[in-house]
This record gives sequence, C-alpha cells and structure tokens, in this order.
Amino acid sequence: MNRLTLPMIAAAGLALSACASLAPYGPQTGPGGQGYVEQRIESNRFRVTYNGVGAPGPVADMALLRAAELTTAEGYDWFEVTQRWTDGRLDSAGGLRPSVSVGAGSSSYGGRYGNYRSSGVGVGVGLNFSGPSPTSTALEVVMGRGETPARPNAYDARGVQDSLRGRGL
Repeated sequence: MNRLTLPMIAAAGLALSACASLAPYGPQTGPGGQGYVEQRIESNRFRVTYNGVGAPGPVADMALLRAAELTTAEGYDWFEVTQRWTDGRLDSAGGLRPSVSVGAGSSSYGGRYGNYRSSGVGVGVGLNFSGPSPTSTALEVVMGRGETPARPNAYDARGVQDSLRGRGL
C-alpha cells in the first residue's frame, strides 16, 4: 500500500459523511424529511416535533424555536414543556471514529502425531466513516398568557425566539 492510499480513504470517508447534514430550519416537506411538524392536542396544547440529522442539541433548539413561534402565532406569551422526547444517539454527529480492539486465544492439540500448543494476541484498528444519524426531538407544550411562570420548563416565547435566532437559527 503506498503512502497516499490511507489519506485518500480518509478524505473519501469525510466527504461522504459531509453529505448528510442538518437542513435549514423550516417545515418538514415530506415523509422522512427534515423539519418541524406540529399537532394540536387541545386549544392551548401542542406537540411539536423537529426531525433532523446530527447532534441532538441543534435539533432540540429548533424544536424549541418552533414551539416559541407557534406560541406567539396562537396569541400566547409563554409556553411550558410538559413532556420531551429525544430520539437519536448522543454521538449522532458522525464523522471519523477510530476504534481499537484486542483479542487473545490459545489452543492445544495432543494426538497421534505429537503435541501442539499455541497462543496468540491480536490487535485490530478500525476506522468508522459514518455520517450523521437521524435525530428528532418532540415537545408537548402548554401555552399561556401573561407573566411566564417561575418553573424550570416554562419559557417566554419572544425571549426564546430572540435568543435562538441570535445564534443563527
């Protein structure tokens, strides 16, 4: 194997992993696609789901942003997350992930043609060129008017929008 083979394999793997990335914020355009979907449960209760690709943090931020937008669009001031579901691996951002494994074994043979003993140790190095994995966050939210309750899962809708849009969402 010449000196360029390993760098070429690594470059190809990184190029492939870059193909799947988190799409720009917006509604889900088709089954299995990326984006938000909401479902009214009661007059002031919704389930907001954001389906994306990659690390769970940005996908959860987009679900919160959609919940905040929906809250103001419905004429409310604040929302409280009553339930939260995240589907996806914590390391779902993908990329180059090296792994090392070690194994050992031994055997013996005693028979008609003599005795034989052996033992060995093996070390394997692997490279995983996986791309980002699908990730989704679903929030069940209850909306209200007036002052935001002083509870950890209650959010001021306009404040969430300003904060998350200020970070480029």
